[in-house]
Amino acid sequence: MLFITVDQWRGECLSALNHPVVQTPNLDRLAARGTLFRRHYSQATPCGPSRASIWTGLYTHNHRSVFNGTPLDDRFTNLAREARALGYDPTLFGYTDTTLDPRTIAEDDPRLTSYEEVLPGFSVGVQLADDHAAWIDWMAEKGYDIEDHEAFISPDSTHPGAAERGATWAPPPFPAECTETAFLTEAAIDHLATISADTPWFVHMSYLRPHPPFVVPEPYNDMYDPADVAMPTRLATPEDEAAVHPLVANTTMLTARHLIDNELDLRQLRATYYGMMTEVDHQVGRLLDAVESRDDGARTIVVLTSDHGEMLGDHWMTSKFSFHEQSFHIPLIVAGPDVLAGATVDHFTENVDLAPTLVEMLGGDVPVQFDGRSLVPLLSPGVDRTQLAWRDAAHWTFDFRVFARGTGIPLADATLDVLRDDHGMYVHVAGMDALFFDLEEDPGALVNLAADPTRAGEVISYAQRLLSWRQRHADQTLANLLASPKGMRRMRSEG
Repeated sequence: MLFITVDQWRGECLSALNHPVVQTPNLDRLAARGTLFRRHYSQATPCGPSRASIWTGLYTHNHRSVFNGTPLDDRFTNLAREARALGYDPTLFGYTDTTLDPRTIAEDDPRLTSYEEVLPGFSVGVQLADDHAAWIDWMAEKGYDIEDHEAFISPDSTHPGAAERGATWAPPPFPAECTETAFLTEAAIDHLATISADTPWFVHMSYLRPHPPFVVPEPYNDMYDPADVAMPTRLATPEDEAAVHPLVANTTMLTARHLIDNELDLRQLRATYYGMMTEVDHQVGRLLDAVESRDDGARTIVVLTSDHGEMLGDHWMTSKFSFHEQSFHIPLIVAGPDVLAGATVDHFTENVDLAPTLVEMLGGDVPVQFDGRSLVPLLSPGVDRTQLAWRDAAHWTFDFRVFARGTGIPLADATLDVLRDDHGMYVHVAGMDALFFDLEEDPGALVNLAADPTRAGEVISYAQRLLSWRQRHADQTLANLLASPKGMRRMRSEG
């Protein structure tokens, strides 16, 4: 198994999905030999809670690792532990953004000072933490002097032509074959070369890009013309956007976003982001070549997804700290034996589905713990997907308690849940009024209709559905066990 995560990748940004600008030939190639999910969603933002949902198969309200640095309860099993129990050695290249359970280690353990520890169950091929130490050492061996790390990975303002271009256009002072993406790819390829074709293997490739900083080497920095890049979906001014809801005006959306009102810089930021994607795509292609050339290549499951999206100027925001779809709609491609090739799926799927799917594909029993649902029926040839009973909406959470400090909002109230279906998007904020957007009339989610009396019944219906979702996905680990004269029995749903 090769499980690839890319960081902060918007779901529509694949040329296989006819994106008007970005080109992703290698991800398209993977989609052609597998199944592409058009409406796949992350469960949380930022990276830590999102990845916790990927690994544990749990919604945020169950795993409770709500922000980068919030510990992940060690009682939960996870995909790496399940794979290890099945005889694999899950090996990490990159990062998992995990904070260890402080109850399992000493109070003065230095691992408690970082949110970038390794998920229990993984072996480490290469760990790429926030300090980029492993990559910096690799670059030093190549003769680069990296005294100022931040400057080294930033656009080179002295680059010829930089003064006339957008702020993110200039490349960094190193070539494309020296990015951290190239470094991780090379390390994983070297690792694969040490594994015989008759040995089960599991590699997790966790790429950082296209996560900021928005900078990419030549030729990718100049690959897309800013004039060809569409302007964001947003209201006329930041003040208009802030008036949509107090959450936008007073808490995370205002304090955590970077407002860009210079059109040249904004278009260039989007063009640079697309260039970063194509650079990652190139390195994914190298990795796919290495897998496909192996004797066990045809038996290898390959999965690619992201932890969350990127606002990219929509709603006057960058980054991912929002309730909007752009922060949560992400790609998913699954390829491998017994996977329908060249297919697309329009059902709502979620990152909590990955753990049960991959455990099943590896031949294991799906743990009761998982909130998600195995995607195997959606991947299998010969299955009539139109007849499958499936979820009718996607769900995600943003716990913004880190940003609520000093605002007077109780920490327990600083959270929101979203239900998004074919017709609308309902946002329930614990300590504030709800929001509702009619996505048929308003696909950009610009007009909040929650207080419109003519839509009251609709809003109530969405709120009830969201409540039912929360109830349905309460912790099931012990709930279906029942003591009996013959010992502990497990109750099961009929049918």
